[in-house]
Amino acid sequence: MSDEKSTPVDLALQGGGAHGAFTWGVLDRLLEDDRIKIDGLSGTSAGAMNACAVVEGLALGGREAAREKLRTYWKAVSEASRFSPLRRSYIDRMMGRWSLTGSPSFLWSKNFFRNFSPYTMNPFGLNPLRDVVANTFDFEAINNCQSVKLFLAATNVRTGRPKIFRQPDISVDTVLASACLPFMSHTVEIDGEAYWDGGYMGNPPLFPLVDETKARDLIIIRINPLERPEIPKTAFEIDDRLNEITFNASLFKELRSLAFLAEMIHEEGLEREAYRDTHLHSIAADDEMRQLGASSKLNAEWEFFEFLHDLGRRTTENWLAQNGTKLGIESTFRPSFVFEESLQPAHLQDSKRKPRT
Repeated sequence: MSDEKSTPVDLALQGGGAHGAFTWGVLDRLLEDDRIKIDGLSGTSAGAMNACAVVEGLALGGREAAREKLRTYWKAVSEASRFSPLRRSYIDRMMGRWSLTGSPSFLWSKNFFRNFSPYTMNPFGLNPLRDVVANTFDFEAINNCQSVKLFLAATNVRTGRPKIFRQPDISVDTVLASACLPFMSHTVEIDGEAYWDGGYMGNPPLFPLVDETKARDLIIIRINPLERPEIPKTAFEIDDRLNEITFNASLFKELRSLAFLAEMIHEEGLEREAYRDTHLHSIAADDEMRQLGASSKLNAEWEFFEFLHDLGRRTTENWLAQNGTKLGIESTFRPSFVFEESLQPAHLQDSKRKPRT
């Protein structure tokens, strides 16, 4: 099938450290499906890395080149971390756990970074990820790509507002800004402004895709589980859940805004030329990802990346079998939960009808 006959889609890629290898697997499978034509990508942190790999690959060699660039990036991350002390303990390996909670070096570093600023312990701002990004990506090809739009999210430290970087301004620094964790790295300075990880304000950003591309189908590739049935009680469980809530908060807000937009279109009869009605979709493996603690986001073992990649491919294979024919026709993800409890809009509180997305 030619791209002219494919359904244009936008992909929004959530960030989450090593868990971004799940997204690698999702993208790897989507790139094999010629029913899909990628029109735009947005990404945060690891999602930004994945997005850059896809755009570069599509610009230089098409779908297969994009798949190969994704593998190249994740292999480079694993190689760069081969001497890192953040490794699973013998007990974790023996028990088949991917987390680092049994690793003495992880436990030490967790307490260390809570008490000491990276400006104190790393005065020169050394960042091993910089070399990986600089050596892996061809930013000229990414910025010159005409077929796919790219949006990377970061958080402005001074204003607390989101910053969206677009072509032709994608660079090593904009990618690192999107992935800058403040307890581990110096802020990334770009044009006199300081930036932290985009996950605090847009994980991933949705509205640049809705506003600036022609695709009506938006697929969110999620890493962080939206819900957990159990109450966290240990220090690690509490920390993990806080991590998930923090990095899902901006997604909840944007989903709610999209739902309001859909309400206006359907109920107020607004013209679609001015207000587009988006078909919303989501690919995630919440049950499996719940089993992985936040500490495993720092696990850069190639074996772990392959595990997540395979999970992403299987998840996407199942999703395509169930939903592939609905692309271009209807939403398959209807997040009514964004209107629950205190988020219920006043004009719907006395109505029995459900929000439409």
